[in-house]
Amino acid sequence: MTTDNNARRPLRLGMVGGGEGAYIGNIHRIAARQDGALQLVAGAFDVDAARGHKFAASQGLAADRSYGDYKQMLEAELKREDRVDVVAICTPNHTHFPIAKAFLEAGFDVICEKPLTTTLEDAVALDALVKQTGRFMGVTYTYSGYPMIHEAREMVSAGKLGKIRVVQVEYPLEWMATAIESEGNAQAAWRTDPKKSGRGGSIGDIGTHAYHLAGFVTGLKAQAITADLATFVEGRQLDDNAHVMIRYEGGARGLLWSSQVAIGCSNGVRLRVFGEKGSLQWFQENPNDLLFTGLLGRTELIKRGAGDLSEAAKSRTRTPPGHPEGYLEAFANLYSGFAEAINARREGRAPTAIGQNIPLAYDGLKGVAFVDAVVDSSQADGQPWLTPVAV
Repeated sequence: MTTDNNARRPLRLGMVGGGEGAYIGNIHRIAARQDGALQLVAGAFDVDAARGHKFAASQGLAADRSYGDYKQMLEAELKREDRVDVVAICTPNHTHFPIAKAFLEAGFDVICEKPLTTTLEDAVALDALVKQTGRFMGVTYTYSGYPMIHEAREMVSAGKLGKIRVVQVEYPLEWMATAIESEGNAQAAWRTDPKKSGRGGSIGDIGTHAYHLAGFVTGLKAQAITADLATFVEGRQLDDNAHVMIRYEGGARGLLWSSQVAIGCSNGVRLRVFGEKGSLQWFQENPNDLLFTGLLGRTELIKRGAGDLSEAAKSRTRTPPGHPEGYLEAFANLYSGFAEAINARREGRAPTAIGQNIPLAYDGLKGVAFVDAVVDSSQADGQPWLTPVAV
């Protein structure tokens, strides 16, 4: 992996949420420190202030950089000469908007979990605020951090598949196949609560990942969608399975499936892209390989770390072929990309490859618009075809 951080101090990172027992918070911390581009120095980690302070101490943070809530953190950090440079928001969906808005308006850069917000109105407002303030806002669409996803994007852009005809993307999980939200699972509880999660269940939590991945690789923009949402677990308030048909600009067709009740699927993200001259296939549980099949039927296995890959893929690669890289490295690639983009802006230069083609606020807005269109379509029994406000 290539980065240019000669004698540059790590960006000071603050975190909101992501404390003890929060799966995604630990992923953010591992990703932030992996390449040395960011250093966690402050946080408001828990709605229970005492528990948050205890967790901060366990992470080696100074007592005066541990805060009871994000408002205390914002007020205190503004007064410090060594204030945080960027704030990572690792909280449930319904809190993203007020936290991001407050820090952006105060002049901080932000990294936010997806979906960006619970309402389209708030997503539009955040995107506008980023443009107005000139601050940086990255959104953690993890799967766009994989080297072979960038290689696939480069191959499509170079025309190796010809004009794209069909895109199939799926994200099946099994972890919510039963009503674990009523059995004390806190992560499932807020994800199935529309007041905290927003209008979408599986489509908001994981379907947005799939939607972003398909558009990121192909460059296609959705023209219209029609959707069928289902809630299979009795008593659950939001969808746990989604089927979406997509019509893309230019004539391509897409199919998207997201499910939280697909028994036997641990994290089965899969992307298949079919063009006039060839096809690409990528499976997240075997992320170091990309399959390309040409018109004559010969299939080529393209391995991460190969010497003839694009600079976009090379810049996100740490080890040679045969030494697997996966989810943590992909997440770290996002963080390193965010840091490079921030540093490049500060230094008045173009970002290097790692800081290019990263998910930003507008990508988050597109995800929220997609969820809105899917829910609207499903509630209308799949009719009419609806266009996401932000394609």
